[in-house]
Amino acid sequence: MPNSSGFRQQLFSLKFGYALRDVLFRQGYQRHQLLQDLIAGITVGIIAIPLAMALAIASGVPPQYGLYTSIIGGFVIAVCGGSRYSISGPTAAFVVLLYPIAQQYGLAGLLMATLMSGLILVAMALLRLGRLIQYIPQPVTLGFTGGIGIVIAVLQLKDFFGLQLSAMPEHFLDKLFLLVHSLPQLDLPSAAVALITLTTMLLWPKLKLPIPAHLPALIIGTLLALLLAYSGHEVDTIGSRFHYLLPDGSQGAGIPPVLPHFEWPWLRTGADGQTLTLSWQTIQTLAPAAFAIAMLGAIESLLCAVVLDGMTNTRHSANSELLGQGIGNIVAPLFGGITATAAIARSAANVRTGGQSPISAMVHSIVVLLALIALAGILSYVPMPAMAALLMVVAWNMSEAPKAVELIKKAPRSDIWVFASCLLLTVVFDMVVAISFGIMLAALLFVKEIADMTKLHDISSNRRYVDRDIPTDWVILKINGPLFFAAAEQVFGDIATLTKDKQVVVLDWDGVSLLDAGGLAALNKLVKQCQQHHSYLLISDLQFQPIRTLAKAGIKPIDGVLKFYPSLKELLNEQLPLAVDDQALSSDSQ
Repeated sequence: MPNSSGFRQQLFSLKFGYALRDVLFRQGYQRHQLLQDLIAGITVGIIAIPLAMALAIASGVPPQYGLYTSIIGGFVIAVCGGSRYSISGPTAAFVVLLYPIAQQYGLAGLLMATLMSGLILVAMALLRLGRLIQYIPQPVTLGFTGGIGIVIAVLQLKDFFGLQLSAMPEHFLDKLFLLVHSLPQLDLPSAAVALITLTTMLLWPKLKLPIPAHLPALIIGTLLALLLAYSGHEVDTIGSRFHYLLPDGSQGAGIPPVLPHFEWPWLRTGADGQTLTLSWQTIQTLAPAAFAIAMLGAIESLLCAVVLDGMTNTRHSANSELLGQGIGNIVAPLFGGITATAAIARSAANVRTGGQSPISAMVHSIVVLLALIALAGILSYVPMPAMAALLMVVAWNMSEAPKAVELIKKAPRSDIWVFASCLLLTVVFDMVVAISFGIMLAALLFVKEIADMTKLHDISSNRRYVDRDIPTDWVILKINGPLFFAAAEQVFGDIATLTKDKQVVVLDWDGVSLLDAGGLAALNKLVKQCQQHHSYLLISDLQFQPIRTLAKAGIKPIDGVLKFYPSLKELLNEQLPLAVDDQALSSDSQ
């Protein structure tokens, strides 16, 4: 019972359902806001229907599971999350992660990995890790989203050109080689439908109509496919590609017009057509994939929330959003939903059409549910080449190519290297490798840049700092920059070289804001050298953090070896007369 009470307190402190409670109870929810939410929710729901199907297909599962994701995941996350404008559902960023899982473990493995990722997201929320998103550099995010965009676009070439390939290789370069090698066998009717759909999507925005481009594009593509089929040129459609089995044993084509139902994920169909065995070994096998899904879900949802905050001048609750995403990805797989996260494009459309609260996201889920029941038969006529064209545009939009070009033109060389590395590794290997390597490379380059900022200056004859003449066996050095592990060894090595023949070494630490264990070790080494050479080390102008570090380490003045002063002026006033009198200095050293 105490554990249950503690968990409830933890959830309350996380602001469970922060966005919805904030709108309904703190700000007050008016009738006109409800009307705006209804309009926005209906609009975004219509946008989400074809996208949810296309992304489910791209992830390696039948299209209805994308609709289930928008219905269940989108609704639950809206109720529990911390961003009032986010619309959650299947997103393009997950395709490169989910497709290999679906191919290797089937729908059952994909749903189990999604459920496990939800548990990881909840744990991240309980550990207050929501704000860590700000430590991921922009070149890393641009790199892996650009790489994901490339992978998605290449994977659509098969359906775009109607290529008859029984199976795709596992590695990206092998897939690309096979697709390029197969292009001469393209199906002209399929290519025509894809090109017409793509052209419509690219030209439609020029009309400046409020209707999203992909809706008329899919309608035109579907009508063309029907016309070609009537002329004897069949084009692959959702109905011809996917089939389902109803409880009464009858088989249907396309999308089943039934509500999502509860079923344990491991009881769904695996890659071999059989159910999975729920065991510790299965959990261990799926754990890396679940962790990758959780990390990408956290990044995507929190980046989306930050973008929406900038569009609306509001603030989200990062940990509450992680909690909502986690709960949504726990509940959705129980009803056949694949991985869900906040979608920037759909969320931005929600804002532009007047969405006021999470209620618009809940309405969006209801619209998708109604479409599943009422329009399943019509959706089965949507041609696969048209869906491929839609996903190519989605891939282009998510790649944020204009931002990437801007980064290449204006960013420092280190950022360009990080971006290029993440993009290449995402394409050749996977997103987990890319993000891990990208963050590590960015951190190392940042450490190097900060270390290069730490400089050592000889100010012995600089009247700005030293207002008197000093003896020849004195040297006064000023350190500017942090004395941390990457810089300290070099700086103190230079100090040892410059002070080899000096009797008194003065270090001005006015510009030293940070002293870490590496800097402390280098300082101790210099103190020992001073003891061996019978020289005197004087340090002045210590800032608070270095003082605290020295105190914690137990570094104290040593008679005749080490002494600290609050300012360089006080140091000179007290010590310079001793330095002028060599005999006095010698006795002081002893």
